[in-house]
Amino acid sequence: MVSIETRPSTEQRIDYVDQALFLGLRATGQAAAMQMVWVYDHPVDWNELRRFHRDFGYGLAGRLIEPSVLPFGRHRWVASPGPAGPMEVADEPRPRSELSDWLDEHAQLPIDPEFGPGWHMGVLPMTDGSTAVSLVGSHCIGDGGAALLTVFDAVRGHRRELGYPRPRSRTHRQALADDARQALRDVPELGRTLVAAAKFLRRRRKDGSPDRPRGRRPFGHARKRSEVGYDDAVVVPVVSAFVALDEWDARAEVLGGNSHSLLAGFAARLSVHQGRGLAADGTAGLIVPINDRTLEDTRANAVTLAYVRVDPTNVTTDLSTTRAAIRAALEVMREGPDEALRLLPLTPYIPKFAVRRSADLAFGFTEQPVSCSNVGDLPVEVACPDGTPAEQVMLRGVDRHVTRRVLEERHGVLTVVSGRLDGKVCITVVGYQPGMENTKDCLRARVAKTLGEFELRAVIV
Repeated sequence: MVSIETRPSTEQRIDYVDQALFLGLRATGQAAAMQMVWVYDHPVDWNELRRFHRDFGYGLAGRLIEPSVLPFGRHRWVASPGPAGPMEVADEPRPRSELSDWLDEHAQLPIDPEFGPGWHMGVLPMTDGSTAVSLVGSHCIGDGGAALLTVFDAVRGHRRELGYPRPRSRTHRQALADDARQALRDVPELGRTLVAAAKFLRRRRKDGSPDRPRGRRPFGHARKRSEVGYDDAVVVPVVSAFVALDEWDARAEVLGGNSHSLLAGFAARLSVHQGRGLAADGTAGLIVPINDRTLEDTRANAVTLAYVRVDPTNVTTDLSTTRAAIRAALEVMREGPDEALRLLPLTPYIPKFAVRRSADLAFGFTEQPVSCSNVGDLPVEVACPDGTPAEQVMLRGVDRHVTRRVLEERHGVLTVVSGRLDGKVCITVVGYQPGMENTKDCLRARVAKTLGEFELRAVIV
């Protein structure tokens, strides 16, 4: 039975962070997406799966972005409820060994947060009788927390109506007047932001650039940009590992840590095997997203970032130092937000060429950090799109339309995402490193080696 919650939205403007992400997409063509995967070894209930597909397109997934008619205006949310497109079922079953390739293919199918579809869902029957379900959505519409919340609602048959207006429901004259009035209301905040920006840039110039890390020099700098294939899109390797939850927790306790510090230690050790550069003090830098979403939150991306330094040398035998480092980083984050966040009200005024340039600078780290995200314990409902728990659930972050040139200028990428669900810990790794062999088989081998150093057994997909 479907339950419907109608809650008029008091805020149609998208958050500054979300607008910045959208502008980056339009400026560079590179798109971040969320992918959730369920693998069923038992027969699926097709009626329940189709119902889930219908109900997912409400709440945070049932919307699109409508840009302002002003070049410097605030964008807003508009309603796009229900299925964003048909549930695509593969014409022919494929071997289980081709599952990972199909997931990559499905992740690259078109999505667009402005014109739609903002998300899509596909099903792959496999020759061994198992079935894979893949759900892919634009990061401009929602982050991992938004996706999990919407999956939970859809499994329970709960539809949230957020009260957004229909697309293009305003005339051009109405939109121009509304957006102009909003721009005028934002002028005082803009003035304060400009003052903060000037102080921030002065401090950055005074502090100077950080020390260059130890590690391999990305081979992309030695290549000519005219080289054939340099600007071709790359599908970055992604693998997932499943570890028994009791084994994971027992190992963390033996090492003097907890689930968070064990994941951080794994990420630090994996960064070494991937060949990523370390800081001058020998530590790996971890960027740790912390979910701060509430049930009433309508932001697409509702996270704050903590920055943790982990020495990868002894994490396989002692996690106490790593655990303390995470605790200290969280305290710093709570004391005050990242200073750069105060500059976000400038977002609507940044021209496209500057957005493209700032994206290059944002990822042009002299250090090579690891994004390490732990979504924690999840309710069993998120494993049940057909009403029963899937045997495997994967959380994947996907970069779409990213070129080899961009990957090498960014010094590669390493992202680790983990969730605890139905007696298993799933760890998904996205990895590309200039100068290394970047295949799924190589990434699987490095993940297996790293888990082995922690004396952990895993099934790796």
